[in-house]
Amino acid sequence: MTARARLFTAVAVILYAGAFALSLTVRSAMPRGEEATDVGRIVSAKVDKTVAVRTTEDVAAAIREARREGRKVSVAGTRHSMGGQTFYEGAVVLDMRRYDDILDLDTAAKKITVQSGATWEKVQEVINPHHLSIRVMQSQNIFTVGGSLGTNIHGRDPSEGSLIETVDSFRLMTEEGKIMTASRSENADLFRAAIGGYGLLGVILDATLRLTDDVVYTQHTSLLDYKEFPDRLRASVESGSTGLVIARISTAPSGFLREMYMTEYMDSSIPLADADTRLKGERAVELTRFVFGLQRKYGWGKNMSWSLQERLFRSNEGKPITRNNAMRPESGFLEYRDAQKSDLLQEYFVPLDRYPEFVDGLRTLLREEPINLVNITVRYMPRSDESLLAYSRQDSAALVLLINEKRSPARLERLKGLTQKMIGLAEQAGGTYYLTYQPFASKEQFRAAYPAADGFKAAKLAYDKESLFMNEWYAEYLR
Repeated sequence: MTARARLFTAVAVILYAGAFALSLTVRSAMPRGEEATDVGRIVSAKVDKTVAVRTTEDVAAAIREARREGRKVSVAGTRHSMGGQTFYEGAVVLDMRRYDDILDLDTAAKKITVQSGATWEKVQEVINPHHLSIRVMQSQNIFTVGGSLGTNIHGRDPSEGSLIETVDSFRLMTEEGKIMTASRSENADLFRAAIGGYGLLGVILDATLRLTDDVVYTQHTSLLDYKEFPDRLRASVESGSTGLVIARISTAPSGFLREMYMTEYMDSSIPLADADTRLKGERAVELTRFVFGLQRKYGWGKNMSWSLQERLFRSNEGKPITRNNAMRPESGFLEYRDAQKSDLLQEYFVPLDRYPEFVDGLRTLLREEPINLVNITVRYMPRSDESLLAYSRQDSAALVLLINEKRSPARLERLKGLTQKMIGLAEQAGGTYYLTYQPFASKEQFRAAYPAADGFKAAKLAYDKESLFMNEWYAEYLR
């Protein structure tokens, strides 16, 4: 090779190296980004990245990096909230699902300490051999403990309030990477704000929960008119022998918002040793999904499904079931990934005596402005006001509506207006709505339903002075 050729080669190498280095610099300066949404798929944001948390150091490192880069942090579990509570535009999202160890089980004290990414299913699998049971959880066991704490869920046991009442303590990592313990006697203000605080005060690392005994129930289902429901439910609750209770009100055209059935899981004299305590799994998922699909699409499908549900529950009349298995209903059939539509949940808490009034108003409203209302379950929710963002400040009927809706701007705008009217009906009856679902309430409705909102914001800013922890819901209503 001549000297001239070697010179040209050297220049080419230098230019290539410079261009390559420049490309790396430009690429590193480009904003990272990925689309984040939740199971409802009506709220979304382009987040910086998602961190799959496995260790406590992963949380600390993500917080340090976010602060260094001037980014916000959001916290996510299974993402079944539907109002942007688990992400924020440009934020680092902590996916806690792999942070799921069981840290301690004290069978004598009936307490368990779990990392926040553990699901209720995992907790059940650990405690079932010890004849222990969860006190408060959702109807399904697919949710994480941390997500359940962040939304302060409630369950089907009429003797229990919301989840906060079963929590002894938790540990939380702050914006500074400091780990704090919160309980009713230590950092009590943090305890009340972070449970039901949607991950806005810090990252809940683990929690110690109080358990109860696994027992054997017998199942009893009653058909009733919606006007009978308050007295029947109150009698069931006051009997002291009802372990779990859930009701449904018909969305079928044949008995729209009039017919109900109520299933009670009653204490039995059957010793646990004589019962089948093996945890049941999912059964007939595809068949149930098919029937539920007909219920979504057709009025006759809703009529058929209502009749089949009634027969199913009647077929279980008097049959024994353990508490743990009663708290493991099938959920696989609910998975729904339509390209254009979503199953959306809403929940309203109405004073028990004013339940018929609310249902009458809801029926009138939905006949005037029809929607595809697929299902409504009704639970008893006793007064539970320990959390700052408490949703049941009196004994209430909790109605969970499942609505199938197209995700077009026009349809969602219509649903937003209709939701505000439904919230108005609840407020007129002295009730509230649940914050976990679509952010359709007006700011005035939010303030009326949650009068301690300013106190919650003050608590957040006391522990998160830089507002490092952020989500789309908070930005909409409180920022």
